[in-house]
Amino acid sequence: MKLHGLAVAAIFAAGCAFAQTTEIHNDIPASFTPPKQQAETVIKPEWDYIKRVEMVPMRDGTKLYTVIVIPKGAKNVPIILTRTPYNAASRAAAARTPIATGNAASPERGAGKQDSAHMIDELGLADEVFVNAGWIRVYQDVRGKYGSEGPYLMTPPQVGPYNATGADDTMDAYDTIDWLVKHVPESNGRVGMLGSSYEGYTVQMALLNPHPALKVALPESPMTDGWMGDDWFHYGAFRETMLDYIIGQTNQRGGAYRAPKHISEDQYTTFLHYGASGDYARANGMDQLPYWKTVESHPAYDGFWQAQALDKISIEKPLTVPTMWLQGLWDQEDMWGAIHSYRATEPKDKNNSMNYLVMGPWFHSQVNREGRALGPFVWDGDTTQYFRREIMMPFFSQYLVDDAPKANTPPVLIYNTSANHWDRFDKWPLSCDNGCEHSAKPIYLTANGTLSWDAPKGSEQYTAYTSDPAKPVPYLPRPVSEDHWRTWLVTDQRFVDGRPDVLTFVTEPLKEPLRLSGTPVVNLMASTSGTDSDFAVKLIDVYPENVSDELKGYELPLSLDIFRARYRKSFEKPEAFKPNEPELVKFDLPQVNHTFERGHRIMVQVQSTLFPLYDRNPQTFVPNIFDAKPEDYKKAEQRIWHQPGKASFIQLPVVK
Repeated sequence: MKLHGLAVAAIFAAGCAFAQTTEIHNDIPASFTPPKQQAETVIKPEWDYIKRVEMVPMRDGTKLYTVIVIPKGAKNVPIILTRTPYNAASRAAAARTPIATGNAASPERGAGKQDSAHMIDELGLADEVFVNAGWIRVYQDVRGKYGSEGPYLMTPPQVGPYNATGADDTMDAYDTIDWLVKHVPESNGRVGMLGSSYEGYTVQMALLNPHPALKVALPESPMTDGWMGDDWFHYGAFRETMLDYIIGQTNQRGGAYRAPKHISEDQYTTFLHYGASGDYARANGMDQLPYWKTVESHPAYDGFWQAQALDKISIEKPLTVPTMWLQGLWDQEDMWGAIHSYRATEPKDKNNSMNYLVMGPWFHSQVNREGRALGPFVWDGDTTQYFRREIMMPFFSQYLVDDAPKANTPPVLIYNTSANHWDRFDKWPLSCDNGCEHSAKPIYLTANGTLSWDAPKGSEQYTAYTSDPAKPVPYLPRPVSEDHWRTWLVTDQRFVDGRPDVLTFVTEPLKEPLRLSGTPVVNLMASTSGTDSDFAVKLIDVYPENVSDELKGYELPLSLDIFRARYRKSFEKPEAFKPNEPELVKFDLPQVNHTFERGHRIMVQVQSTLFPLYDRNPQTFVPNIFDAKPEDYKKAEQRIWHQPGKASFIQLPVVK
């Protein structure tokens, strides 16, 4: 997921049982005086649209840069709003109002974009359905970014102990919608919101206190809980490659400064050279960036992160806006937000009429691009186009257009990644722990490297491997670069299968198909010779040898994640291991809707590093891994236990 920002609002962290008092400033340092920008309307006779650029006032007087694109002749049509930290002028492509960039005043545009006479060419692929319908499209810079005034805070929580600025994205969305329905006469007074990633977060924030004119919402892979499983951490393991994002997002109001990769083109070599994440940050000037210092001072799931956990916050909010939560099944950035928000709010949707879930065979934000394939896997047509035209547009129209027909929207729409078609369900997940037709079923990790449906009865105690922080397991084949970032979650895992620091457990070829629909749950009985450890677990579909050359023997990861085991008992209070004493490490893997076909095999891999995507655990318990010293990083023998009563297993969401 330029001008320096006017730094002035301080945020005093207080009042949470799990947090220490912390001071948080504007996340863009130094000072900024916003230029006086006047509203501008761009009209050309040959264009089929009008573009208005407005500085929309918020309740505190701050003005936000807003681009309004209106089809010529539009009357009584809805507004589709996206609030973004990624340059509204570029998203709407041809805005004419100057945006100061530090050296000159000029608009920033999308790559290769030119002014177009046609609205459908001017906006992106994702807006095609809205343009064809003759709707109004609005993009707005969040406060403190690009053309908008005010201080910038990265995905700020609601106003409170961790946000003392007096404003948040809930208020700004409300004030923006209020202004739009009063000042855009071509509209019918109804607004829909959508956006992906950070923009999905702004949609979700708007839902916490929605304006009455907000009639429908589509948060796509929203940044919902940055510690549990979205951008910054996964179960406490820090996503080290996000350091460059923090630099680019918070060093200036706009632009794209990135940290230099002067050590090697291989990210593996670069991050290994620097050591701990804190060392990388300091070497690249991040000690000047308030947001990085905030992240560094909150390694555990304390009040700072809990105050931003929108899935948990939404439990307390009434359902008033029909909302469709959207997630990619192989989303490499924000895998947590949509599914957990859907599940948090679903119990309140008594009539199955307000809360919807869509999960497609996509990487992060692929819904806004073409969706015919992912890596070597080719789907049944353009899955994203189908969703936008056949699912999203009727859903939006139902709530935004007078006399629109009721949409045939399934409560749950999830792509079946093996049968290669969409499944429509009334609920999700299909399987459950008990009390329903489809129940979760444990598959055990055995001492001989196999997977078994039967609990262990033998005397073999454990399988061991040595994890060496000096030689971490890569998450991609080296050299690790951004070239394969979008598809790394479907990378053939044979590139690590056989490493001595990766345990592999596998079944015999299946005699009958096995369908999974739901949440795989990891239950590792694990120990370490050190005092701290991470455990990464992958659920894999192993293709047989009698398929096409590209997929022959392919080890397709269906679901994988990493868990920082110092949080095995409490996410708020880390605890060291007692060396070689087995303890339960339990966590959910991402959702699956997949059938292991006859002749395929089920595989589980266990390892302790996914580098450099995630930072290395030194395997010595230290107060803050961000600042671990070189001498803290030590080899450790990791044991996965198989004894009766201490058996390791994956709880699979089997559907009969």
